[in-house]
Amino acid sequence: MPVRAVGWARSFPVSLGVREARRWCLAHLETLPWTGGAPDTVHSVLLTVSELVTNAHVHAHSSARLVLTWDGCCLHVSVADDDPELPAPRPASTRASSGRGLAIVDAVADGWDAHAFHGGKTITACFHPPDEPSPLAREARGS
Repeated sequence: MPVRAVGWARSFPVSLGVREARRWCLAHLETLPWTGGAPDTVHSVLLTVSELVTNAHVHAHSSARLVLTWDGCCLHVSVADDDPELPAPRPASTRASSGRGLAIVDAVADGWDAHAFHGGKTITACFHPPDEPSPLAREARGS
């Protein structure tokens, strides 16, 4: 069976801000048939968009190129920026006011990864609809 997917892409310069990225993302999430019954997943996607777009603006000092792709199994949320250094989750000090973004993404997404490319990197998080167990959960059960 051929793979069918739908996707959207937009660049968010620092001047547009994170709020506009969340608003744009929500408008596209509302077109997917499963998101109306999955408010927690929608919230997790929007939280991830906030964290990844913020990281692109603050740490990479670049526009955030946001791509949403629904492949029928996973909603892929990808953000590319101009910094080729791959992120590494690190424990944040209790006194730090930042440094928790990737830990948050790790906690709310079904999975995530980062890939460097010439002149930048892309971080992609995957979200499964609530009625679809993640492939990681199926592997853990041994199915």
